[in-house]
Amino acid sequence: MRKKPTLKDIATALNISTSTASRALQNNPRISEEVRKKVLELAQQLNYFDNKFPEVMASKKLNAIGVIVPKIGYHLYAMAISGIEKIAEENGMHLVICQSNESYEREKSLTNELIETGVSGLIVSLAGETKQFDHFLELKKKGIPLVFFNRQCDEVETDKVVIDNFKAAYDATEHLISIGCKKIGYIGGPQKLQISNTRLAGYHQAISDANLFSNYKLIEHCNFTKESNLSAARKLLYSPNPPDGIIAFSDQVAISAMLAAKERGLNIPEDLAIIGFNNEPVDELLEPSLTSIDQPAYQMGVEAAQLIFNNINNSANAHSQKVLKSELVIRNSTNKNKLK
Repeated sequence: MRKKPTLKDIATALNISTSTASRALQNNPRISEEVRKKVLELAQQLNYFDNKFPEVMASKKLNAIGVIVPKIGYHLYAMAISGIEKIAEENGMHLVICQSNESYEREKSLTNELIETGVSGLIVSLAGETKQFDHFLELKKKGIPLVFFNRQCDEVETDKVVIDNFKAAYDATEHLISIGCKKIGYIGGPQKLQISNTRLAGYHQAISDANLFSNYKLIEHCNFTKESNLSAARKLLYSPNPPDGIIAFSDQVAISAMLAAKERGLNIPEDLAIIGFNNEPVDELLEPSLTSIDQPAYQMGVEAAQLIFNNINNSANAHSQKVLKSELVIRNSTNKNKLK
C-alpha cells in the first residue's frame, strides 16, 4: 500500500521546515505568497488533503471560513480579521486568510481556490480593480455563504457589513467647510469602486448644501499604490487653482497628500486641511496629527462572521445589510483653532 504523504514529505521535497509547510497550509501571513503557493501545489499533487481530511472529501466542506481582503497590512483589515477570528473560534472553525493585493484576477483566483478547497463560506472585501462579479455570482449559485464587508457591490445580492459611507464623507466635508475651507478636493479610489463613489456622492452633497462651487478639477482618483496616491495629490496641489481642503479615501492617501503639500511648501492646516479614512494608529504620530474617520473595524469583523455563521447554520434566504456607526476624529491637520 502506498504510504500516505505527510507534512514532512512536503517540507523535505521543498527544502523547508515542517513548521513552515504547516504555516503555509494555514495561510499564515508570515509565510510568503511564493512559498505558500509551492506548498499548496505540492500538497494537491501528493493528494495530501485526501488523506489528511477524509471528512472533507466526503462532504466537500472544510472546517474553515475563507477570508479575502485587499491587504492584510491595512490596519482596518487586521482589526477586522481579529473580530472574525473571535467568532470563528467560538464556532469551532478556522480561518483561511488571503489577500488580493487589490487585483481582480488574484481575487477571482483565490475565490475559486477556496471553493475548490471546500471552505464553508467566504467573507470578502473587494479588490480595488474588481469591476466584474461573476466569480461571486457563481459562488452564490453553488449555495456557498458569502458576506461582503467594508467594500461591497450592488451587483451581488448577499449579506453585507458597512458603515454609512455617504454620511461619513458628508460629515468630513462639512467639517472642512466649518473651519473655513472654500475649495475642497476629493481623492478617491478607482473610479469603478462603489465605496469610493458613495463617499464622492456624500462629498458632493455637502458641497451643494453649503452652496459652494462644485469643481470637477478638484477631484482625483488613485489605485492605492504609493506612486498613484502621490500623483493624484500632486495633480491637485500643483494645479493653477489648488484646494484648501482635501478629503482622502484612506489615511494612506491622506499621508501622500501631506507629503505633496510639504513638497509644495504648503503648511497644514493653515494652507491646506486634510482628512483621511480608517483612523490608523500612525495618525496620532504624524506632524501634524491626522484628522480621520474612525471605522469600527473589529466590530465589522464580528458582525461579518456572525452573519456567515447564521447563514451556515440556518441556511437563511433573506439577506441583511448591517450599517455600523463611524466617527470623525478631529486632530491637528484640520485644527485651525489651535493657530489662533
